[in-house]
Amino acid sequence: NMTANPCFIMFTQKSIQCCLSCNHLSSGPQVAMNVYELSSAAGLPCEIDPALVVALSSQKSGKNPEEEYKIACLLMVFVAVSLPTLASNVMSQYSPAIEGHCNNIHCLAKAINQIAAALFTIHKGSIEDRLKEFLAVCITSF
Repeated sequence: NMTANPCFIMFTQKSIQCCLSCNHLSSGPQVAMNVYELSSAAGLPCEIDPALVVALSSQKSGKNPEEEYKIACLLMVFVAVSLPTLASNVMSQYSPAIEGHCNNIHCLAKAINQIAAALFTIHKGSIEDRLKEFLAVCITSF
């Protein structure tokens, strides 16, 4: 019989949610990524998108990790200083007709959070500290 037991599925999802709620980052980045991959495969939301981490990791050369980390930081600075220009664009105005923005700027916050989380998971930087710096640069750019 190929049908899954609903109790088993519920137990599995609750177990995965429990793993997500634990402080698995202190166990190391590989353990955290394993938990995120498991959660993503189970259809549960994750703080860090494991597919994005894998895609970005494949772009690393590995020759100079410090330079790659600086490039990741510079990418976030570029995004931060570009926000005022993007925000002042006429396409960034809310349109009641489509109940959104013509250029999808309303999706930008989620994209920035996901990219920062993935980049600084790869480069073993503090995601929270880098996002605080990102906000500081944003504030000074406006």
